[in-house]
Amino acid sequence: MSWQIGLVCNAVIMVAYLLISLAIVVPLARSHQLRTNPLGAATAAIFFTCAVHHGSHAVHMLLPSLGLSDDEGLAMRVAWGWPLTIWDAVGAAVAVYYWTLRRNYSSLMQGAQLFEDLRAREQQALELNDSVLQGLVVAKMALDLGQPAKADVALTSSIDSASRIITNLLGSEHFAIELLRSSPAAVHRIVESDDPQAAVAAEVLAAHTHERPTP
Repeated sequence: MSWQIGLVCNAVIMVAYLLISLAIVVPLARSHQLRTNPLGAATAAIFFTCAVHHGSHAVHMLLPSLGLSDDEGLAMRVAWGWPLTIWDAVGAAVAVYYWTLRRNYSSLMQGAQLFEDLRAREQQALELNDSVLQGLVVAKMALDLGQPAKADVALTSSIDSASRIITNLLGSEHFAIELLRSSPAAVHRIVESDDPQAAVAAEVLAAHTHERPTP
């Protein structure tokens, strides 16, 4: 009985690993990254070779049941005890669980997106520059000119853009991104300054980090 379970589990692992390999190779090939993305290609190769390995176990154990003489298969049936079968069952469960993760986290695990895409990173950097950095520059200029209302609008736009970009990178359907500091901002020293523009800047920043400066 143990070898039958081992056969099924190895077949499941083979199919899952082959599909994982294809899920990596196809997007890399479509984006012409097979040669320029060695990490992705190597990962696909690992899954492919493991699929062949587990598939050969399943085939050898199946051949005698098909009326084909296979001494290796008969020997594997005898040697395939419960310890091996249990580990095969664990491997099959992990392989199936992986595919449930790919379905649930599709925005994070779409082929080439599993690996570094330099063009995507360049696009993200440009978007950060256009949507966030320029807004911060406008806010600083507005503060320098004594226009806190305009600075507030620019900061709001920059924060919204940054939140949207980060949410898109992490997967909006699974991560609720709230752009807040992990620790309070040390703005009280700025407020205590004699510079009125610094005080205004601290007030604006505190409003956008859900904090109030300490007098």
